[in-house]
Amino acid sequence: MKRDPLDVLGIGFGPANIALAIAAEELGSTLTMAFLEKNAVPGWQEDMLLPASDIQNHPLRDLVTPRNPRSRYTFVNFLFENNRLFEHLNLPLAHPLRLEYRQYVTWVAGHFDRLVQYGCHAKAIAPMRSHGAISGYEVTFNNGQRVRARSLVLAPGRTPHLPAEFEGIADARVIHFTRFLGAFNELKHRHSRPRIAIVGGSQTAVELLLHVVGELPKAEVTGIHRNFGFRQKDTSPFSDEVYFPGFVDAYFHASTKHKQQLRKELLFTNYSASDRDVLDALYVHLYRDKIQNKAGLSIKHLTTVVQARAEKDAVALTLRHALSGATETLPFDLVVLATGFKDLGAHPPAEPYPQLLAALADDLEMTDGALTVDLDYRVRFKHEHLVTHAPLFLNGLCESSHGMGDAGSFSLLSLRSAAIVQSLQCRLATSTAYPAQRAGGLTDEPCQPALSSRTA
Repeated sequence: MKRDPLDVLGIGFGPANIALAIAAEELGSTLTMAFLEKNAVPGWQEDMLLPASDIQNHPLRDLVTPRNPRSRYTFVNFLFENNRLFEHLNLPLAHPLRLEYRQYVTWVAGHFDRLVQYGCHAKAIAPMRSHGAISGYEVTFNNGQRVRARSLVLAPGRTPHLPAEFEGIADARVIHFTRFLGAFNELKHRHSRPRIAIVGGSQTAVELLLHVVGELPKAEVTGIHRNFGFRQKDTSPFSDEVYFPGFVDAYFHASTKHKQQLRKELLFTNYSASDRDVLDALYVHLYRDKIQNKAGLSIKHLTTVVQARAEKDAVALTLRHALSGATETLPFDLVVLATGFKDLGAHPPAEPYPQLLAALADDLEMTDGALTVDLDYRVRFKHEHLVTHAPLFLNGLCESSHGMGDAGSFSLLSLRSAAIVQSLQCRLATSTAYPAQRAGGLTDEPCQPALSSRTA
């Protein structure tokens, strides 16, 4: 970070901004770039790495392959360089284990150590102004460090969604699933027969139920969700075309009404549903418990949490059955909320903009009460002419405007990153201080690149 200000500062160095670093290198960007990551070391979803879980996308939809299959940073090359290619190809699995994909992500991140400072948690972003215009941004971190940059790419991950009944409960016994393993491993040392609730009807909820009963056979485990039963994902190849680059363009330009219609139709390709293998495993487990007259695991269908209280000896959850209206209150030693993440939007559980942008809120353009984002993932400002050469991008937070490909999936990471790099280069390198460049596939075309599988 020798240059002050930097051309580009990336906040977060998970898969989204790792893919950005790859794209900048391979497309020959001339901009100075650095990344700051809150975790102390490279990683990927460390508290969610259940040993038996696999990823839920094709392994070739990795950090780079859809954009540049010849890259050294592909998943296949990772396997090759680690002498595991033939063994991996021989695995009787539809998708790689999450543990192995975590190794892949960490392996790629290691190639960019020179650009990354770990252990830095961004606390606030303030605009730098010159003659009334925004000329860049100053980011303040938890250690008091301040970094200035002409542009920002935010990839902090989405905000966990906590149902209203749990808001305001600051108790280590109530956690979002993104903090699961640390809390669960600590619980195992305190309780020989803990009472654990898993709230939610997603793939994650089912995987957590299976993990807990496998690790702690004597635990009292309760799954709580509002539907009739756990739903199987829509894995039709026709539905999965939501992860094609062409769908992003179609969804982006659709009306609000049509976006809502598409989201409702395609919801179960990604949300509130599970893969068939884990549903089968859970059903078999419940049946085996039944024939053995074992009561360690129970599932409460059609049930909602209407109140949560943190008491001295337990977290008390009051539950209501949707059909009978009957309520009951049960005590738990750990409550895990497998309840997903917030999207950008005007109404709860969405949020109008990422909280890191609070200091900029008065300058941001809003549409229907939520942040306006362009096709190239650039945040729009109310007075665009005052921020021409200080662009701000969201990387991996734009499901509401760009569709399911931005819902935490790897599927379009590589193409999205190329679009952001091209827009950055166009907007920054064409300012008066930085002549336009034509290096490594970057051009001085108008600053609105679309997603394409042929940007390398």
